[in-house]
Amino acid sequence: MSSSMPAPTERLHSLDALRGGALLLGVVLHASLAFFPEQTWIVADNSRSIGAAWIFFAIHLFRMTAFFMISGLFAHMMLARRGWVGFARDRLIRIVGPLAAFWTPVMAGIITALVWNAHIQGWVTPGAEPPPPPSYDWTNFPLTHLWFLYVLALFYTAMLVLRFPFAVLDRSGAWGRIVDRLTGILIGPWTPAILAAPLAVACWLDPAWIAFFAVPTPDEGLVPDTAALVGFGLAFGLGFLLDRRRDLLTRIAYWSPVFLGVGFGTGVTAYILAGGPDITPMVEPTMAKALVAGFIALSVYASALAAMGLCVRFLSGHSPVRRYLADSSYWVYILHLPLVMLAQVWIQAWPGAWWLKMAGVSLGVLAVCLVSYELAVRHSFLGRWLNGRRIPWRRPPSEAGTERSE
Repeated sequence: MSSSMPAPTERLHSLDALRGGALLLGVVLHASLAFFPEQTWIVADNSRSIGAAWIFFAIHLFRMTAFFMISGLFAHMMLARRGWVGFARDRLIRIVGPLAAFWTPVMAGIITALVWNAHIQGWVTPGAEPPPPPSYDWTNFPLTHLWFLYVLALFYTAMLVLRFPFAVLDRSGAWGRIVDRLTGILIGPWTPAILAAPLAVACWLDPAWIAFFAVPTPDEGLVPDTAALVGFGLAFGLGFLLDRRRDLLTRIAYWSPVFLGVGFGTGVTAYILAGGPDITPMVEPTMAKALVAGFIALSVYASALAAMGLCVRFLSGHSPVRRYLADSSYWVYILHLPLVMLAQVWIQAWPGAWWLKMAGVSLGVLAVCLVSYELAVRHSFLGRWLNGRRIPWRRPPSEAGTERSE
């Protein structure tokens, strides 16, 4: 292990920052949807710009891929420390539990925003019978933005199942050493291209794939899209392997300028080839679709690795502000979407520049979420439930910054 990397007992502040940033950027991502030139969201603001589409595309390219990469790394860290029984118990409590508990209130908030917007738009006739409620089954169940918890649970389960025979048969660690050497070979300037190949094929073969949305978010149905499983699953698996080779984080940081340049160049090219914010599915597996899928996939992994490397390079030190935002990001992400939608409905007819209104929605929702986190979550049983610990109102200075990432 490189001497410049944290020891396994130290907290990985840089990856905490990346995980928190990926979740907090979800507020900006969803706030931007109301300001697209063409309506793609339940709310269409009266002030719109192509700039909002560019912001969405840039964030969406790397955000959840980087998040799943970090999740895989932290999963291996926890599994090594607690064993599979402790790991499974913790993930049931802190991942599956919040999904089950918060889905209903989140869905109620989303429905409230939808009904309010319908009244404002005049889509509801006073005295008329309400439309029949939608019917859901396993193919279209609305996971909302909490889909990432469901997919994480699937990945954790697959990880435990796939790891079991190796843990039983590889008592000497010989296979593990081979895997570690292969991981070392994998990490280099060629890493995005290697990871991109299977994702590009999965997107190319998917008749419902929308290039503008890059890796599709499986927010409907209990069986995720193949492209989502491939795209996010590869990121999760890479993160899992990286925790065995922490020294490779230094190598990723070294190549981060190259990853950033590749991600930017291929991302701009992919956006142009995809036709901008066009949400028409690319049905046929044509050569044009293959080209777009290749650029998208390369940009997804290059930008995610760039984000990881830059955080390792510049954010490895302890920062109370970054630590607070990282701790609060889980709660913020769970709570934010209904609030964003309600704010978008409220201000859609207000005068003002699109960027000013989008910033107002983002900062206003973030402020509400952070205040509620401080007053109702951080120092209560909710903080223990979501973050694995409850912060006392008056905390001894000697305890600050000693916990490890989970």
